[in-house]
This record gives sequence, structure tokens and C-alpha cells, in this order.
Amino acid sequence: MSTLHPPSSPAANYRLEVVASAEALARRCSETIASAIDLALAERDRCQIALAGGRTPAATYRLLGQQHLPWERVDVLLGDERWVSADDEASNARLLRTTLMAPGPGHDARLHPVPTQLASPEQGAEAYGATLVQLCAGTPPVLDLVLLGLGDDGHTASLFPGTSATRVRDRPVAVSEGKGMPRITLTAPVLCAARQVVFLVSGSDKALALNRLLDPAEPSERTPARLVRPAAPVLVFADNAAASR
Repeated sequence: MSTLHPPSSPAANYRLEVVASAEALARRCSETIASAIDLALAERDRCQIALAGGRTPAATYRLLGQQHLPWERVDVLLGDERWVSADDEASNARLLRTTLMAPGPGHDARLHPVPTQLASPEQGAEAYGATLVQLCAGTPPVLDLVLLGLGDDGHTASLFPGTSATRVRDRPVAVSEGKGMPRITLTAPVLCAARQVVFLVSGSDKALALNRLLDPAEPSERTPARLVRPAAPVLVFADNAAASR
């Protein structure tokens, strides 16, 4: 596989938008993703987006799945995935199938799950990297939009503090570990190459992590979310609790 480039800029330009309620936060985020899909499909035949797992974006995905878009031209990938079966409650692919792709317009999107049925996480990461390269032009592969969460420890996707995945620069997908579980994650070069990056942050337990993300002096070793440094401004949607600091 071709050598990937390091993060594209020395620092990210963040645009923080604080939204009062959980419902308004989900609505604002779903509208932003829908607009990015519209823009991409106006310029290209297909659109590729990578979405986050976890509890926070579920409401966003339910709203997004009701948007009347050309979903049959949209490839949906995962920013990361736990190494669990596709029907496990912890599976991010399962989350998308039961929200974004529940009965409704979003059902027509093409989901590309991490192949967790393979023999090892290393094989899964290699196969998912090949999928990403096949779907997305560019080196690193360029996604139209990436939606990311933010952990209370400063991780995003499955780039956890102190893990080797945070240092991978020569592959689009890597094996990581978080909370005692193997995971597959997009690497920093791919996240940095995206045309649009959006963070969705909710809850008072994320307030310190969000403060660190937005602090230009914060080291990425402690807060790996700061490794995501795309050329375009990073949109950060947060509720009042997350933005309290």
C-alpha cells in the first residue's frame, strides 16, 4: 500500500457551535451531514462518509435517515469498530443498521461494515483499508465527511491515548485497543484528509476533554483527538453541558 502523508496542517481551525438541547443538537448535526452529502453528490457520482459509534449520535442518525437524499449513491463507512460480531449490541455497524438505515429513505445507503467475521483484527484492518482505498480517491483516501465523537479521555475514533494506532502514518486503517477490547480504526492521515470533519460532543463528562481539544497548547499525546487536523475548519457541535468549561 502507498505511503500515506502525515497530518496536513500544523493546527486545526475549530468552529464551536453550542446547541441548547439534545434534540436540537441531533437536528443540527443531521442537517450538516445532509448538506455535505448534497454538496458532494452535486460534484461527484458518489459520496463517501464515515460515521461514529456510541450513544451520542444515535438520534442524529435517526433524523438523517429520514432525509430525502439520493441515498443509493452514498457509501457509509465507520470511523472505528469494536472487534465484535455484526449483531452484537456493541457493534457500530449494528447501530447504523437500526438508526440511519431503519425503514425510511436512509435504508438505500450502502453500508460498508468492518469485516469482524475474519480470523483476526489485523486481517480485518487490512481488508477495511483495501475497501477504503477502493471507494475513495486520493492518497490518503479522501472521505467527503467524517463524523467523530470525543471520549472523556480525549480519544476519537479508536485513537486512544498511549496506543500505537495514534502513531500509524503508513496505513489508512489500524488495529487499536480501548477499554479492554480490540478495535479497528481509521488512522490520523485519513481523518486529516477528509473534506469535512465534524465532532459531536454531549454531556458534562466530556467538558474537560472538549476544553482540551480546543486548547492550542494541548498535546495530542494526551488528547489524540487533536491529531485530526484537516485543511478545512473543523465543526464542533456541543450541548451546554459539554461546553460548560
